[in-house]
Amino acid sequence: MTKTSHIVVIPSPGFSHLVPILEFTKRLVTNHPNFHVTCIIPSLGSIPDSSKSYLETIPPNINSIFLPPINKQDLPQGVYPAILIQKTVTLSLPSIHQTLKTLTSKTPLLAIISDTFAYEALDFAKEFNSLSYLYFPCSTFVLSLLLHLPKLDEQVSCQYKDLQEPIKLQGCVPINGIDLPTPTKNRSSEGYKMLLQRAKSMYFVDGILINSFFELESNAIKALEQKGHGKISFFPVGPITQIGSKGLSNNDVDDELECLRWLKKQPQNSVLYVSFGSGGTLSQRQINELAFGLELSGQRFIWVVRAPSDSVSAAYLEGANEDPLKFLPKGFVERTKEKGLILASWAPQIEILKQDSVGGFLSHCGWNSILESIQEGVPIVAWPLFAEQAMNAVILSDGLKVALRLKYEDEEIVEKEKIAKVIKCVMEGEEGKEMHERMKSLKDSAEKAVKDDGSSMKSLSHLASHWEKFGGI
Repeated sequence: MTKTSHIVVIPSPGFSHLVPILEFTKRLVTNHPNFHVTCIIPSLGSIPDSSKSYLETIPPNINSIFLPPINKQDLPQGVYPAILIQKTVTLSLPSIHQTLKTLTSKTPLLAIISDTFAYEALDFAKEFNSLSYLYFPCSTFVLSLLLHLPKLDEQVSCQYKDLQEPIKLQGCVPINGIDLPTPTKNRSSEGYKMLLQRAKSMYFVDGILINSFFELESNAIKALEQKGHGKISFFPVGPITQIGSKGLSNNDVDDELECLRWLKKQPQNSVLYVSFGSGGTLSQRQINELAFGLELSGQRFIWVVRAPSDSVSAAYLEGANEDPLKFLPKGFVERTKEKGLILASWAPQIEILKQDSVGGFLSHCGWNSILESIQEGVPIVAWPLFAEQAMNAVILSDGLKVALRLKYEDEEIVEKEKIAKVIKCVMEGEEGKEMHERMKSLKDSAEKAVKDDGSSMKSLSHLASHWEKFGGI
C-alpha cells in the first residue's frame, strides 16, 4: 500500500446513514484493496448498539474513529430530524478538522467522502490537498431535484405544494410540488434553508457517488452527465445495501427466528411484509385503520409494529420503550393469528424479503428498503411518510410501475377500505402480477450491475482509476 492511497469517509448520525456509506466503503476496499479507509463518525448522544454491532463487521483496512458525541441538550427539541442531523455535524466540525489534521500528519490524504448531511466537512479538502466527494444515499431522481433546487428557488415565488403544474426534471418522471421532500413544505423554515444550502454546496465537489444503478435510472443518469453541472463527475455505484454483505448475519441463527420459520410454512408469494423502516411511525388512529385494512384484505401478513406517535418520524433518532403490541385494536391479534404474525419494533428485513412466501412489501419507501426490495424482486405497496419518501413512491408507481401508492385523504388518514383494496390488488390482482414480472426484471438488472463487468462495478473502477492517477499510485 502506498502512502497516497488513504481515503477518509464521514457519515452523518443515524444507523440508516452509517450503513450505506460504509457498505460502499466495504465494496471499494474489497475490489480495490490498495485503498485504506478511515471512517470518522459523528454522533448525537451515545453510539447506538446497532451501529456498534454493525461496525464489528467491517474489514481490517477500514478504521473507525468515534468523535466526541454531541449532547442532545445542546440542540433544539422537537424539530425535524434532518435539522438535528445537520446541526450535529456542524457542531462536530472542530473534532473532524482535528482528526483530519492528525491523520494527514502521518500520511497524505487522497480523498474525503462525506454523507450529504456532512457536506461542510468537505471544505477541509482543499486545506489537505485532497479530492472531495459526496456519497448520495438516495435516488438519481432526488439528486436531480437537489441540483435543480437553487434555480427552482429563484424561479418560484409560491410554496411548491401550490404549483399548478408538475416539475419536469430532465430524464425523470414529472413530480408534483406536494411530493417534494419534507423540508420543502415550508420555504421559510430552517429545514428548507438547510436543504437549499446543501443543494448549493453540491456544485463545489469533485464528484458525487450515487446509490443507484444505470439500468434502474438510465434516463436520469444520462441527463445528469449530459447537463455537465460544472466540474462534477457522477458515479452510479449501487445498489449498495447489506444484501450479500459479509458478516451481516449468521443464517443458521436467523433460521431459528420465529418469523422466518413461520414464513417458510406459507405458500409462495402469499405474504405481505409490512414495515415503515427504522424511524417511521403512525398515529393511533392510523394504526387502527391499517390493522383493520390488513384484516379486511384477507391476505397473509407479517407486520413490524411500532408504538404510535403523531409525528411520522418520531422513532428516527429515538427508540420507544413502550410495548407496541398493546396499541393494536382489541382482539386483532387473536382474530388474525392464522394469517398474520406481529413483530415488535424490529425485524430481519433482508432475510424476510428473501423468503419465497413473501409476495409484497408495504413500505415507507426509504431508499434502502426500496433497493432491498428490488434486489429480492418484491413489488411494493408505497406508503411514504417523510423525507424524500414521496419522491421515491413516484418513481416506483409512475416511473418503474412496480408499486401502487396509498395516499392520505386530506393529508390526515388512509382508511381501511382503501388499504385493503390496494393490498389485494398487489397480492392477487392482474396489476400485481405485472408488477411482480417487472420487479423480477429489475432484480436481474441489479444483480448484473454489481458483477465484475456490470455498470456499477465499471463506475467504481473508473473512480478508483481517477484516484490512483491523482495520487500517483
